[in-house]
Amino acid sequence: MNIRENIRIAAYSIKTNLMRSLLTMLGIIIGVSSVIAIITVGNGGRDFIVGMIRDMGQNMVTIQVDHQRADASQHITRRNINSIRAMDHVVHVSPQLISFGATATHDFDGLALGLGGNADLQHIIGFDVTHGRFFTEAEYNSAASVVLIPLVGAMSVFGTPNVVGRHINYTISGQTTRLRIIGVVEMNLGGDMFGGGDADAQADMMESLGLGGMGEGMMMMFLPSTLIHQMQGRSGATYDNISIIADDERNLDLVGNAAANYLYMTHGNMGSGAYRVMNMATYIDLLDSVITILTTFIAGVSGISLVVGGIGVMNIMLVSVTERTREIGIRKALGAKTGTILFQFLTESVILCLIGGIIGFIIGVAAAAFVAFWMGIPIAMRMGTIAIAVGFSSAIGIFFGIYPARRAAKMLPIDALRRE
Repeated sequence: MNIRENIRIAAYSIKTNLMRSLLTMLGIIIGVSSVIAIITVGNGGRDFIVGMIRDMGQNMVTIQVDHQRADASQHITRRNINSIRAMDHVVHVSPQLISFGATATHDFDGLALGLGGNADLQHIIGFDVTHGRFFTEAEYNSAASVVLIPLVGAMSVFGTPNVVGRHINYTISGQTTRLRIIGVVEMNLGGDMFGGGDADAQADMMESLGLGGMGEGMMMMFLPSTLIHQMQGRSGATYDNISIIADDERNLDLVGNAAANYLYMTHGNMGSGAYRVMNMATYIDLLDSVITILTTFIAGVSGISLVVGGIGVMNIMLVSVTERTREIGIRKALGAKTGTILFQFLTESVILCLIGGIIGFIIGVAAAAFVAFWMGIPIAMRMGTIAIAVGFSSAIGIFFGIYPARRAAKMLPIDALRRE
């Protein structure tokens, strides 16, 4: 009997017991669809997160001060930053200082998250100024009262994208400063957190932070870190961390180690471990590996349902062998070989699992597309994912179909014909 005839007999058997076949395939469908959805969403999420970090600065290295090993005199100064900027292979250097306060205009009253730095902060963050300009090094040195806000914040607060020249009040540490908006930046951060969106959701977030009643929105702002220090009343202020962009990814370790050694020599604390060097490229690879392992583990757990589905296939195939015992006896009495009977039932088992795998693959891709759309991440379908769907289905059909097929093939014709 050829393969085409086996497929025809298997299709007839599945069609004859359609409801039973569908219920048998249900475990395979659920298993394949869940594995496909998890792997696809996991790959898309990994690509999105890694891509976002790469956009923020693949050629960036960060140096942080370990507060447990460094005292106040060993923190990073503005003079240190200027000296590091003059080193070989260094393109941009900026401190990063975060402040949290309140903002107010004539018709807006809410929270403010301020990110401070010097003129190189624009290159560290990697955003585009759509209106106006970024603050200059001179404005950084003089602690000028200037600020940039995201485009979504400009639309939410002022109702127009170009708000250059307008003013907004910023209050931290009990001191309010009137800031002049000199630029609007394009950022993909979402309106619910920065500058508008769902007021109820923002209120819930503020309540969870213990800041209820401080307003109905949040504004993110970019301003000179020297201004933040001035508003906080800190003279001769220092920084806990700086970010450095190298001219090439291959020079990241060189630049990071050179900057750290300079800080150790300047502050006289060599060997104290006061400064931690974090290479962004290394962390990207580490994050990629962690997400891949996590996705694989979750997919493996979901794949347990494939084993359950395979047991269901084996059970139904045993029932099918029992129901068709007389047919097996007649065929063997007419000269059918043991291998022919074995291959017939094995073909039926594989086709049953393949159909379930195809249905599961379609459902899995649809579910992954929905979740990816809902989460705002790209859908990453790879050939390996398709191979998993087809390969797993075929392997389960063969593995769990061997025992019923062997049982049918080993029947003696006289015993099979005798059974009613």
